[in-house]
Amino acid sequence: MSKTKTNSGAKKRFRLTGTGKIKRKHAYKSHILTKKTKKQKRNLTHFGLIDRVDESRVKALLGI
Repeated sequence: MSKTKTNSGAKKRFRLTGTGKIKRKHAYKSHILTKKTKKQKRNLTHFGLIDRVDESRVKALLGI
């Protein structure tokens, strides 16, 4: 039986924490930053966690 391939896009976007949760970056932080407030940009800097509903789908993409 062949090995399952890891999704390359998911590999770059998600990281596993020590407890097994999946970290993600916030959207809207890559361009058109001049019209966004300092507070908005600062809050988008922090990592978020994947929602429990999407966890199984992302784990399948990562091959976990």
